[in-house]
Amino acid sequence: MDCIDLFKKAAAAMQTDPRYLELDSARRENDADTELQNMIGEFNLARLDLNNEASNAEPNNARIADLNKKVNDLYSQIMASEGMVRYNAAKAECEAMVNHIDAIINTAMNGGDPMTVNPPQGGCTGSCASCGGCH
Repeated sequence: MDCIDLFKKAAAAMQTDPRYLELDSARRENDADTELQNMIGEFNLARLDLNNEASNAEPNNARIADLNKKVNDLYSQIMASEGMVRYNAAKAECEAMVNHIDAIINTAMNGGDPMTVNPPQGGCTGSCASCGGCH
């Protein structure tokens, strides 16, 4: 079995991790939340209206201000909703897991011992060039 097949198996295993399962559950719950989806749709339409108005040859600054307020208010409501708070927390946990995986891969690619890699502190970018060290 080559390393690509092993990584595919590891990726499938990752999808059984509780952090991934929480993210997937939060995503599905948000997708089924009609009120949240309506707010997202309204946000997208308001943002489109704002972009259209701003790109007019003679934009209406008062309308732009109103649309900008509407977009910002909707964004705040969406991000403060219980489902989005849960989703964003789960997403942050999964991103931390992926950053750890990236650090393991980068360590191995640079000749280091992947078994010694600890979870990155302070947000690993995946680039060892800008890193103070993760192991």
